[in-house]
Amino acid sequence: MATARARLLAAMRILVPAMALLALGGQAAANTLTQNVSWTIDRAGTTTKYRVVAYGDSIYAGYNGSTTSAAKYAAPTVDAEYLSALWNADIESVRRAKSGAVASDIYNNKIVAEKSYMQASSTRVVTFEMCGNDGLQARSAFKSQTGTCDISGMDAAVNSCKTYVAAAMDFINANAYAGTKLKIISNLHYPGYAADNVQSTCKDATTGQTVNLQQTFLPKLATMNYWMCEYARQKGFQCADNFAQYMGADYDSNGDGQVDSDGLRYVAGESEASYVTRITSTLRPTIRDANTHFVSSGSSYDYIQSDDTHPTYTGGTVNAGLFGGTTGTGAPRYTSFTGGKSPIWNQYGHERMGWSVSTPTPSTP
Repeated sequence: MATARARLLAAMRILVPAMALLALGGQAAANTLTQNVSWTIDRAGTTTKYRVVAYGDSIYAGYNGSTTSAAKYAAPTVDAEYLSALWNADIESVRRAKSGAVASDIYNNKIVAEKSYMQASSTRVVTFEMCGNDGLQARSAFKSQTGTCDISGMDAAVNSCKTYVAAAMDFINANAYAGTKLKIISNLHYPGYAADNVQSTCKDATTGQTVNLQQTFLPKLATMNYWMCEYARQKGFQCADNFAQYMGADYDSNGDGQVDSDGLRYVAGESEASYVTRITSTLRPTIRDANTHFVSSGSSYDYIQSDDTHPTYTGGTVNAGLFGGTTGTGAPRYTSFTGGKSPIWNQYGHERMGWSVSTPTPSTP
C-alpha cells in the first residue's frame, strides 16, 4: 500500500507541473509531450499483418488537450483502416509522436533515434509531418512584438522546416525497410486563419503602419508547404496536401471550374513563386477557416478542436502521454469503402487527413 501511494504521489508531482505548463504556454509552445501509440486494425479472416509508421508532433499524435490520452483514430490509424480494406490484411499503425516538438526535435529524437520502427520487415508505409510548431512559435513571438515588426523569426522557422524536411526524407530513404511501398509527408493546415485576420501590435518599418497578421503569416506557411511537397516530388515521396483538404471547400465556390480543395493543391513541378502567388493571391478568396469546412454550399463540418489548432476526431481515445502509450487491437470500423471513402471521410479533421494520406497507396502490399 505504501509503495502504491508513493507511486501515485510521484505521478501527481509530474502531472501537475506539466498541466500547468500546457495551460500557460499552450500545447504548441516549446513544451513537449511524448504520445506514442500502436494500434492494430484486426481484420476478420486474415492473419497477415503489415505496418504503417508515422512520425510527427501533436497532429499525428491525435492530441486532444489531455496529458494522458489521445485520439484513437488519429490520421495514421484512419489510414490503417483504408489499407486494411485495400490489402485485406491486418494493419499495425505505429505512431511515434511528440506533441509540441519542432522539426529538429522530430527529426533527431523520433525519425533518427527511433528508426527501428520503420526498419521492421512488416513496414509498408512510412509517413511524417513536422514544422507546425516551428510556425506556431514564430507566429506567437511575432504577435507579441511592439515597435518595429521583425519577421526574422518567421524566416528562421521556414528555413528550419526546409532543412529538416529534406533531411528527414533522405534519412527515411536510407533507412526504411526496403519493401516499403509508400513514403508520404503531410503538409500544414492554417490553424487560427480567421482569428489572424487582425492588425499587429508592431509597425512595418517602411510604412509605419500595423500589418495584417493573416496577410503576413500566409506566405510563410505557403512557402513551408510548397517545399514539403516539392521535396517529396524530388525525393520519391508523396505529399498529402492537408492545406488544400482543410482550407478549401468541396465544391466550386468561385466558378472557375475547379472544386476549391482541388484548386488549392500543390501542382507537381510548379515553381515556388507560382504556388505562393496562387495561394496568397489568385485563389485567396477560396481559402476558409477549417472550423467551418464546407462540403457543399449548404453543409459544413468543424475540422478543428476548440483550441483552434488540432484536428477533430471520432472513435474515442487511448492512453498516451505522461503515463505511457497504448498498444492495442480492434476490429475496423468499416470493412469496405465505397469509392475509396468512408461515410465520415469529410466530417472530421483526422478522418480527412487519414483519407488524404491513404489515397496514393498502391493496390498491393
